[in-house]
Amino acid sequence: MGSMAAVLDTSAAPAGSAQQHMAPQLPTTARLFHATCAFAVQKLLLPPWIFLRKVKTYIISPGETYPDQIKAYPALKHLPIRIFLPPGYDRTSTKRFPVLLTIHGGGFVLGNPWDNDPWNRAFSSKHGYLVVSLNYSKAPGSPFPKPVYDLEALIQLVLADTTLPIDYDRIAIAGWSAGANLTLAVSQLDTVKLHVKAVVPLYPVVDFVPTQETKCAGRRYKPDLGGFRGKDKDFLLAMSPTFNWAYLNPGTDLHDTLLSPAHAKREALPKNIFMIGCELDMLAPEAWRMICSLAGKRVPRENEVVGRQMTAKEGELIMDNDDPYAWEEVIKMDGGARYKWLLVPDQVHGFDQDSIGHMVGNDVKCLKDAKMKTDKMIEIIGGWLDDVMDVDK
Repeated sequence: MGSMAAVLDTSAAPAGSAQQHMAPQLPTTARLFHATCAFAVQKLLLPPWIFLRKVKTYIISPGETYPDQIKAYPALKHLPIRIFLPPGYDRTSTKRFPVLLTIHGGGFVLGNPWDNDPWNRAFSSKHGYLVVSLNYSKAPGSPFPKPVYDLEALIQLVLADTTLPIDYDRIAIAGWSAGANLTLAVSQLDTVKLHVKAVVPLYPVVDFVPTQETKCAGRRYKPDLGGFRGKDKDFLLAMSPTFNWAYLNPGTDLHDTLLSPAHAKREALPKNIFMIGCELDMLAPEAWRMICSLAGKRVPRENEVVGRQMTAKEGELIMDNDDPYAWEEVIKMDGGARYKWLLVPDQVHGFDQDSIGHMVGNDVKCLKDAKMKTDKMIEIIGGWLDDVMDVDK
């Protein structure tokens, strides 16, 4: 399924009111509608999708991206993890490897750890990391903040697992979309922050306070691209109200930093953060504002549009320290910190996932561009983590 994150619509509340910053109680008819949508997706649409994924994994292309191990700890049997061992791993050796913990997306309602198998396998093989794909309970059965604490417990179990070749001085965490939100949430908890050296949120939702209209106002639209990327409406809008209803109990404080990490103080988060946004994504503006704030740069206005109207060369990222596409700030005070930003030009939310093909259909240009940029992004992330965590290759 697509890696879609939630977008809250608080437009019904008066501007500046306290209610605007609390999750609303929806009318009964709206609640029934969203409950029906969530049930239909989770119980009717998702099972056939899982079946087709298994057919592809076991029959069509067996072993290409499959994890080396699938494991469920007794304390959290319902949350199995997927383990990707680096090339050349020898069980008889005492060698330890840098670790990347990953968290899948899906609007807090959908998604599974195997959604990211191709990405996780590619990263592990390319950079020699132990990659562990984590899991969490889904809304509406497990609304905020349950998934955050699921992940905290699971991370503690992973780090206590003596069968894994973990280099405890080199642990990073990454996530996509809703999973990127959860990376920034769980890494604020002392039990996790103590171990994590770096965080890589990919196209995260980081602020539940702004309305949908505000979020869309800062998104870049490029009709000249044509196809799926040239549409005049963000595809996240379709399911976001259902995701919001499922994840947020009425009265939830939208400023809670475990929900909206953009409101967290710099010292509450790990010191090294590499934020990645997609130019054609309504969530990119809030990620851009958050990383600018952390880095001490000028914070863009809420309605300031990300990126530029020009189109990049096919498959190319803009990496020459070209604000607003890419930059890094190194802060030497208070023990040092590094904040890096990458805006992927001409691409949509979830571009680096296999499921993008199901969303864009036969848009060959979009798919080719996405694949090329995914490969380059994985290369850049690995190089940055190696540098930040002082990995000796």
